[in-house]
Amino acid sequence: MYIIAGLGNPERKYENTRHNIGFDVIDYIAYYAHINVSEMKHKALIGKGVIDGEKVLLVKPLTYMNNSGESLREIVDYYKVDPESELIVILDDIALEEGMIRVRKKGSAGGHNGLKSIIAHLGTENFSRIRMGVGEKPSYMDLADYVLGHFSPESRKIMDGGLKEADEAVHLILQDGIEAAMNRFNKKKPKPETETEEQ
Repeated sequence: MYIIAGLGNPERKYENTRHNIGFDVIDYIAYYAHINVSEMKHKALIGKGVIDGEKVLLVKPLTYMNNSGESLREIVDYYKVDPESELIVILDDIALEEGMIRVRKKGSAGGHNGLKSIIAHLGTENFSRIRMGVGEKPSYMDLADYVLGHFSPESRKIMDGGLKEADEAVHLILQDGIEAAMNRFNKKKPKPETETEEQ
């Protein structure tokens, strides 16, 4: 069984915020996979189903972002899954352009409090994650204000395209493994030309 967890904050006031894009991805996956994510269990909303022949548990932790690991630890223990091979975490990333995704099979929290909590509770950095870009924070804004800010209508359209890509990444991980998803979605930007000739 795969646990696919999108990170975010409960309460209506956090809907359509940058920090809740993980919840949005879970809603998108659930809609097209016909999975009802409404059962309240393990401090989360969960929904069981099958995607690409694999049993999955879609999860939206309700512990607030900074305590995401509390809920996921309970779920991992209860279902006896190996987080290093059967957990996919979906989260926002301010280092990526809006709607862009990056797939990783391990790594540090990189300053993301939700990931910090998961790593602390699971005791490992070795689990798959799909990072969804929400755009770089303007220099004049506080980080918390930015990630808890709402998308403009224009940005929302871009993010909706990203939801489709994140869904495709999940399907690819389930079908062909994390490496296949990394190869497809982690496109490197061309490096700007630099002057290296000696004068």
